[in-house]
Amino acid sequence: MDQFSPIFSRFTLSARVFYTGTLCGATQFEKRPGIGHLHLLHKGCLTVSKPNILKSSVSKQAISKQGIQSIEVTEPSVIFYPRPFEHRFRAKRQQGAELVCAEIDFGVGMGNPLVSSLPEVMIIPLQKITGLKTLLELLFDEAFANRYGRQAAVDRLTEYFLVLLLRYAIDTNLISVGVFAGLSDPRLAKAINAMHEKPEYLWSLENLADKANMSRTRFAVNFKQIVGVTPLDYLTGWRVSVAQTLLKRGQPLKMVAPNVGYGSAIALTRVFNKRVGMSPVKWLESLIV
Repeated sequence: MDQFSPIFSRFTLSARVFYTGTLCGATQFEKRPGIGHLHLLHKGCLTVSKPNILKSSVSKQAISKQGIQSIEVTEPSVIFYPRPFEHRFRAKRQQGAELVCAEIDFGVGMGNPLVSSLPEVMIIPLQKITGLKTLLELLFDEAFANRYGRQAAVDRLTEYFLVLLLRYAIDTNLISVGVFAGLSDPRLAKAINAMHEKPEYLWSLENLADKANMSRTRFAVNFKQIVGVTPLDYLTGWRVSVAQTLLKRGQPLKMVAPNVGYGSAIALTRVFNKRVGMSPVKWLESLIV
């Protein structure tokens, strides 16, 4: 089963490459609501800085010391900030650093469960991620050329790269908690995929445990330990996230409610208010710039 399909069918992943070239000196990347950053270091060396960098917020390959304020990246690597985060790069002026930089939008801001389960930043040497050789050759070739359709090509190639990066995170158990960790567990993955595929179904702890082929108690304990929340709490978050996507697409609230497991617009509004901090109407108004 393709574990990403139910997620990507609900949330539209998009990348926009905004810089390709050689960085010399320092540059700052500002936060934008709902937008992450993905940087591909092709050649050279970078010092990556950010406030209060901690071991727990960076992938295992990135650092070994806790509490440092910067990381030296000395080989071709991906530097991925899945959520809005201010960060700074510095490259030696004599050598420079060849980069491809993109903004990443997972759809509906931070509601996508993939985003919430990822660490603050992932810094991984490209050679560690299998199956990238041909893709990277294409991506870098397009990025540093000047051809018709270049922008569309590098954007789509960056999106494909991101799918491979997320696949790598699951296959290598890179993330120890959250939905990535849950999808890495064969039994929990069955229950999580069921919730993703059918948010409208009246799931209970019992039938989710049955999906996982586990006892109710064992399932509840394992789910909370690995994913970090209870199964029904995760289900509620998923339903509200799907509701946000449908509302953003223009579906009326009374039609959205049954599609995400609620009997009425009032019931969905009550849960939405509790999760998001505002009503569906106010939330939609907040998206208008």
